[in-house]
Amino acid sequence: MIVNSLSLCYHNKLILAPMVRVGTLPMRLLALDYGADIVYCEELIDLKMLQCKRVVNEVLSTVDFVAPDDRVVFRTCEREQNKVVFQMGTSDAERALAVARLVENDVAGIDVNMGCPKEYSTKGGMGAALLSDPDKIEKILSTLVKGTHKPVTCKIRILPSLEDTLNLVKRIERTGISAIAVHGRNQEERPQHPVSCDVIRAIAETLSIPVIANGGSHDHIQQHLDIEDFRQATAASSVMVARAAMWNPSIFLKDGLRPLEEVMQKYIKYMLREQLESPQGRLLHAAQSSQEICEAFGLGAFYEETIRELDARRADLLAKTPEAAEEPAEDTSGIIKMAIKFDRRAYPPQITPKMCLLEWCRREKLPQPVYETVQRPIDRMFCSVVTVAEQKYQSTLWDKSKKLAEQTAAIVCLRSQGLPEGRLGEESPSLNKRKREAPDQDPGGLRVQEPALPGEICKKPFVTLGSNENNLQEGC
Repeated sequence: MIVNSLSLCYHNKLILAPMVRVGTLPMRLLALDYGADIVYCEELIDLKMLQCKRVVNEVLSTVDFVAPDDRVVFRTCEREQNKVVFQMGTSDAERALAVARLVENDVAGIDVNMGCPKEYSTKGGMGAALLSDPDKIEKILSTLVKGTHKPVTCKIRILPSLEDTLNLVKRIERTGISAIAVHGRNQEERPQHPVSCDVIRAIAETLSIPVIANGGSHDHIQQHLDIEDFRQATAASSVMVARAAMWNPSIFLKDGLRPLEEVMQKYIKYMLREQLESPQGRLLHAAQSSQEICEAFGLGAFYEETIRELDARRADLLAKTPEAAEEPAEDTSGIIKMAIKFDRRAYPPQITPKMCLLEWCRREKLPQPVYETVQRPIDRMFCSVVTVAEQKYQSTLWDKSKKLAEQTAAIVCLRSQGLPEGRLGEESPSLNKRKREAPDQDPGGLRVQEPALPGEICKKPFVTLGSNENNLQEGC
């Protein structure tokens, strides 16, 4: 068995529970600000993590685990490195170990989700589905304990029978894990059902490893003092808080809950993306960019200052490593360039500059536009060059995604030719009134536009905000 190089203490701790679409870096940092001792990330599936590449984001001072589609699946930073527990969804010991080794140098502990009752988890044999397969549980946990140098834990739900529950947790303890978190409800129960404090107590009195009590938000935990009452009622070593922390992360603060508006402003400063309930929450829901999110809460100046700081840091990094800019390899002297950004709000639904450019090329019987996109390693920003009729066009401004970079390149081409780009208020009948040519139509007449090629219509908004509270799922 490998000795852990850094061992978390799970005694007398206040812990932020893993919550899907909630337990991201901003929420974890906020919980630490208000007094949480340990924070769990949201459950992340092993197969998805194994596709990721570890990237040091020097601009944000974070470590990002990035999927092939450029989405950041897991993001962490130095401040939480000794306090964040990485929770994975898995049904395979070898995959679990591969994920643990991928992240172990950036986290304080590894946890396996064995309690989530949601179909997206159980249908893959993960989450609560593991509770019916003790052999697999033992293999996964034993493999992790032996193969990683970080403490290993798991989070379970109770079984319908107390005897079966105690037999299971004793078997889990024998794998050598450091602690076990227990949600005091069974797989079929939901937050409106009472949490079984007596079952958690029986587990705590049976095991020698720390037991972390979870599930008390609905009935027990309304303020900070209630956390200790819940711990005593369950005889647990520590308490893990989910929904009460989601409603107001200052639940961890000994001095009492802070006003929600204050908490939300603090959250925005950690790159707020989820919607919270308040009158200002509706403004947040309507916001279409990070700038509008900040402006909704009177943080416009903070946004501008942060952008200036990040731009200055990016420029400094580029100055130190000029080769990282990765301009297109070909001679750029003939490229037509403009300083342009694509703003999705300026265009009707399902209309984009790329679509307009494609339509124009078809109408003029020109070859389809060709996009060449590069990524700058220093900050992972993108720049695209579009070639139309042997002429190249490019925006001098870099974008955060390949798709956005291609849209800005298309805008440069359209504007340089004086062509409509599909913006709101522009006349573009061929885009809005397509009709297929009738079989008996005179082919010498006006050419009717064909539908755009699949994938050319942008069906997603420029900025996707987090789901509303009805979609926020506890990590069970």
